[in-house]
Parts: sequence; structure tokens; C-alpha cells
Amino acid sequence: MSEWVPRRLADFLDRNALDRGKAEALVTDTERLSHAALRDEARAVARSLLALGIQRGEHVGLLTGNDADWVRVFYGAALIGAVTVPVNTRFKAPEIAFALRQADCRAVFVRGRFLKIDFGAALVEAEPAVATSLPGKELPLLRHAILLGEDVPAGALGWEAFRARQASEAELDAVIAAVTPDDPLLVQFTSGTTAYPKGVLLTHTNMLRNAWAASQRLGVRPDDRYLNCRPFFHVAGSTLSLLVCLVTSATMVTPPTFEAGAALRLLEEEHCTLTSGNDSIFQMMMAHPEFRRDRLHLRGGWAAAGPITMRRVIEEMGATDLCWAYGLSEASPNVVLSDHREPAELRISGRALPHPGVEVRIAHPETCAPLPPETCGEIQVRGWGIMRGYYNNPEATQKTFTADGWLRTGDIGIIDVEGRLRMDGRLKDVLRVGGENVAPAEVEEVLLAHPAIAMAQVVGIPDDRLGEVPAAFVTLRAGATATEEELLAWLKPRLANFRMPRHLRIVPDFEAIGMTASGKVQKAKLREHAVRILLPPR
Repeated sequence: MSEWVPRRLADFLDRNALDRGKAEALVTDTERLSHAALRDEARAVARSLLALGIQRGEHVGLLTGNDADWVRVFYGAALIGAVTVPVNTRFKAPEIAFALRQADCRAVFVRGRFLKIDFGAALVEAEPAVATSLPGKELPLLRHAILLGEDVPAGALGWEAFRARQASEAELDAVIAAVTPDDPLLVQFTSGTTAYPKGVLLTHTNMLRNAWAASQRLGVRPDDRYLNCRPFFHVAGSTLSLLVCLVTSATMVTPPTFEAGAALRLLEEEHCTLTSGNDSIFQMMMAHPEFRRDRLHLRGGWAAAGPITMRRVIEEMGATDLCWAYGLSEASPNVVLSDHREPAELRISGRALPHPGVEVRIAHPETCAPLPPETCGEIQVRGWGIMRGYYNNPEATQKTFTADGWLRTGDIGIIDVEGRLRMDGRLKDVLRVGGENVAPAEVEEVLLAHPAIAMAQVVGIPDDRLGEVPAAFVTLRAGATATEEELLAWLKPRLANFRMPRHLRIVPDFEAIGMTASGKVQKAKLREHAVRILLPPR
């Protein structure tokens, strides 16, 4: 498909089953499904959803790791025009309740136990009626809870009991025929560190066109095998991984959750040619004791990473076609992406063009007035990838768009004279050090240039004289040695005084401090940790 033609998720499932039915579509830690089998599984789930009474436009919650059931339910719901609501597997019971309530979920699928957490019990805590009989008082719209695993509460259905209920093939075909490319496909709760995020409403066209446009820049082929390290409940995992494979007929390989050693083994054993991730994911893989360049088969993929990490992935992991990516959930998510045919130095530099039909401008963060090229300001976006809005949150939706219809990203960046965007950080992450603006990403890039450093994170902490000052936390590469004093001495001639970290700590990892499920360090928790250990009590 050389040009985008509006399509629904069902259209790609049908095409893949017809054209590449026997080829592998999905590889998880427990299952291998061909394109034909995946289509059959999705249709079976869709018939069971119809038998439950789920209708086009109704919302279905989904809480499980990256497994075949996640894909079955997502694709099955999409076939009948139902809207999937992915729930973060790091959510606690109150957050689960909030997501299901905010998104008006009529049904929810929950993996009973995952990551040593009893999510069945968490669901009962969120809605006690799951233990007896739905509906209940806490989630009055919830009519059905389907538990994947053992210990099914009395008010829920087990997976086999759910699958035993089946509408007819004729009924399913009639419902599929009514679904359009402009129908909602997903309510994507924004990631980050807030307890109660906003639900981004995305359509079939938003997500599928985004996946297709990204696949063109990445050069994805039907014979590619794509290792996905991102959770499916984030759009980097759903749109830019799972759906990229769907629209190109490539094979999706995924572990249930990211762990560097397991990811490296899958890259080797499954002969994966593509992968993706942010700085942290790639840094953790390259710092792992099992990392061996000669065991990898990578050709490309994408990274939301700085130039030093980009160069290392290309040179040390062999992903010579690696592309730099920028986006956000509200844009489906990808806004700009390098082209794998561009020179490596251009891709490494983190400058890329928007997709055709997507506009990007740099604007003053307070007045929203457009700024000229090579001027730093807020990145604003409009075009076919932009969300319908935040579900059930018109006030937040209104605040996110400018008066002339541009999406405010909250990110800062620069557009050069060729129209290429470079993202420089988050508006709220910029430190104000004695009157000077400091972007943590700039300091992190310098730290990553040190041969002993594997990961680097910089946050601001209060300072009586300067307002706030940078504090750096780093992990070391396997076998490397360095002291905190040595690293600060190395930094001093490389950074302006106001950018220089006033504190630096070497840590074994960031997991104990706080990371999101998508492999990002939670800056808010790191800042709290920094204040707690670096500043004297008052």
C-alpha cells in the first residue's frame, strides 16, 4: 500500500489471513499464532462479546501483560466497534477503579495474577460486587468481569465460560460491516506520574494510519520480526509496535513485561530484525552482562532517545537503520520520525520531519504565538493523528488545544530551516537555576558520554541561593568503575557552571526509586528521593 487508504482494524486482519495465513503473526512467552489463527481468535472473542451484549461504541477494560489474550481481546473488540480501555499493570485498586469508572467500561478483562500481584483481588477491591454479582455501586456501568486465570470470583466469568458464549458468524459479519474507520478504537490513559491520568480517545484511522506512516519511514517488511519491549497498554506498544506489525504483516515478538536479559535472549533466539524503546530500555540492554553484539540480528527500528544512546544502538547493537521518534499519546502517538534511508548522522542527531498531513509548529509557551525557525518554544501539532479529545473530560480537552486548533504538547523543541523538529525536553522539566534555564536532557547527554556511565537522570532540587540546582543519578556499565568525585571532576570542564550538577550519586538501578512500566524513570519520584537524601531536614 503506497498511499494511505482509510481502513478498519478488521480489514488488515482479513488481508493478513488471506495473504500470509500460515506465517507467524504473534509470538509470546506461551503461544505462537499465525495470521490466520490470530484472525480466527479475534473473531471468536468478538462473537463472545456480542453474546455478552457488548455493542458498537461501548467500552471494554483490559488489564493484563503483553500476551496473546491482550491481543485477542483488543482485536476482537475492534471487530465489533467496541472501544478497548487498556489499564496500566502498575495501577493500584483505586487507580483501576478510576480508569474503569472514568472510561464508562461495560466489561473488563483481568489477568488474575501478574507480576506477583493479585489483580483479581484488586478488582474486587475496586468493585466489591465482583465477588457476588454485578452491577455494583462503585462501578455502576460495569456489567461483566472476565478473569483470566484461576480463583474466579462469583460475580465474574472465567475465560472458558466467556468463550462458551458465542453469537453466530452471520451476526458478527453484520456488526463488522457497520464499523467505520472513524469509529473510536481506544481510550489511552496517559502515562507519567499522576495518579489519575486522562483518557485519550483515538480512532481506527488515528492509530492505523499512524502505524502505517511509521512503518513507511522504518522500512518494515512482511518478513521482519519485531521485538516489542513496550507494554501494550501504552501507544508505543499498541500503535508503534503491535499495529505496525498488523499493517505490514510482520511478526510481533513480545515478552509479558520488559526485563533486559529476557529481551536479549528473545532478540537472539527469535532472530528479531527490528526493535524499539527509549533511552532507559536500550541502556539497560547494553549494560546487561548477557549483551553480545554477535548474537543479535537487528537491522533497525526506532528509539525515543538522545544522540549518544542512538549512536550506541546503531554501533553496538548493529541496528544500522535505527530511526529517531517523537510523539505523545494525544497524537496517536508518532508526530515525527526519521527515515531509515537518511544518513545515520542525521538520524542520530534527533531531527526529523512530520508525517505527510501532520503539521508541527513552535510557539511561545505562554502566548501560543508562532515562533520563527531555530527558536526554542512549545511544540504544537495538528492533523489526522490528533485525538478526538480526553474522554469524559471536556475541561482538560479545552485546555490542551489552542484557540486556533493546535494540540499543546507541553514539550519544548526547535524546528530548523528544513522543517525538521528536535525535541529538547518537557516544559515542566526545565530547571530554573539562578535565572538560567537548564534542560535535564542536555546534562544527561553529557553524562552519557562518559565511558563508565550506563544510565543518567537529572532532576532539580531546591536551593536557597539559586532557587533550584541540578542533581544527577547514574548507573555504571557492567565491569566499569568510577567514583562520584571522579565523575564530577570529569563533568566540570564540559558544562557551564549553571548546568553543573551540585550533587551526583551512583545507584545500582532506578527500579527501587521508581520507573514506569514503559521503562521510563519517574522523575517526580526521583526528585522526591533526591530531596530526601541530599537535603538536610528543616
